[in-house]
Amino acid sequence: MKKSFICGALMLIYSASSFAADWPSGYSKCADQGSTCKVGTSSRQVSYGIKDKWVVKTFAGDILCDTSTFGSDPYPGVTKKCAVGPLSSTTPTPTPTPTPTPTPTPAPAPAANATKEAAPSTGWAGQGGGTTGGAAAPASAIYLVNTGSQLVAALKAQGNNPKIIKLQGTINMAAADNGGPFTSATDEGLRLQIKPGSNTTLIGVGNDARLVNGNIVLNGVQNVIVRNLTIQNPCSLYPVWDPNDGSSGNWNSEYDGITISNSRNVWVDHNVFTDGSITDDKLPVENGKVKQCHDGALDVKNGSDYVTVSNNRFELHQKNNLIGSSDSKTTDDGHLTVTFHNNHFLNVAERGPRVRFGKVHLYNNYFEGSRSHAVYPNHYSIGVAYKAKIISQNNAFDIAGATSCPQVVTNPGSSSKTGAITDAGSLLNGAALNLSTKCSFSNQVGWSVPYSVSPMAASAVKASVLSNAGTGKITVN
Repeated sequence: MKKSFICGALMLIYSASSFAADWPSGYSKCADQGSTCKVGTSSRQVSYGIKDKWVVKTFAGDILCDTSTFGSDPYPGVTKKCAVGPLSSTTPTPTPTPTPTPTPTPAPAPAANATKEAAPSTGWAGQGGGTTGGAAAPASAIYLVNTGSQLVAALKAQGNNPKIIKLQGTINMAAADNGGPFTSATDEGLRLQIKPGSNTTLIGVGNDARLVNGNIVLNGVQNVIVRNLTIQNPCSLYPVWDPNDGSSGNWNSEYDGITISNSRNVWVDHNVFTDGSITDDKLPVENGKVKQCHDGALDVKNGSDYVTVSNNRFELHQKNNLIGSSDSKTTDDGHLTVTFHNNHFLNVAERGPRVRFGKVHLYNNYFEGSRSHAVYPNHYSIGVAYKAKIISQNNAFDIAGATSCPQVVTNPGSSSKTGAITDAGSLLNGAALNLSTKCSFSNQVGWSVPYSVSPMAASAVKASVLSNAGTGKITVN
């Protein structure tokens, strides 16, 4: 990790104030202990501490918020925080008057250039060797593409070699440059699927990079990053009728926004997933059912591991996130290690996510919707399915019409095939979720989170997520 810094001014500051502050006045929080503080390219003072006890040094770039960086522990045994001072700041001195604890900053300042940023340690993608995507790419393997054919060519040119592909504008896999409208189910399958190799970063430029008529398929690969893209969930032209799906049959489609299968070390961050202009109310009805052309927004299956899904906005979709493809896929047990944090689920009907087998950590996500929404009424948010092992912390559910835990946390499958979940600190419409007393699930998840993280209080989640989730919040040069 880059630790570029100029002269360090070391100070321990002990304030007699009865109102403990976690960083000096005028500073802004950039990280919890163990996470990365993004200082920027200009040197700035950074504090490390809690409760009026700080170490202050001067840094530039990305630094680890930890005692090893600052060389001193101002408050042993307590999780500390880092905060950056204003540009050209002077070393802070204790203030003689009480200093109220400032309102937490919703999100760290964006990196000067996020193109080569690695997945942070505060999720599963930071485990198993970490996730760096194409950060090691030479200049000859960094591409700027604005058509589907260019995207396909760039992926083919590098195979599994490190590469960074910057997407600009709207990339439509059914546009003329990539062969035009799909002509058959086979043609759709061939040209709609985008298949990055290992060691790849796909990242949007600006706040309007869009992928249309495309399914990013990560199959048998590792070390992939997807960031800053608006992905319009593909609408297949060829849905298939399954008379055995449910009591009266259903239409099904095959393609997701992103599919992660038999892959490891994947970071999906600061994207938007949406049905866009093709919402379900615009679909025809055949055989008495909506002819559903969408599948999932982002699914993780077939033994995938070390996946972090962070700072995304999922909106206007039915079957959002499936973790584990079926009850019969027992080889998934012990795999499907996935973190969802700081995501915004807006008018998502279900599967936020639905989990089978996986060790899934959910923290600081914001769920917003209504059980009476005209197109995407909320059926549930978290699905605790067969052998799920879910740890939930400090999530916030604002679901109009939901009054108790079972309306947002449920087993969507067979009652004889359920899973386990624990929750701490989550809120449903501003009140305690009370999962342990109101939802009848086992709490024997059998694992603990293997990385250091200090989730914010659920009461602060809405403001933080609304200000930081989605595209246009990171800088891509």
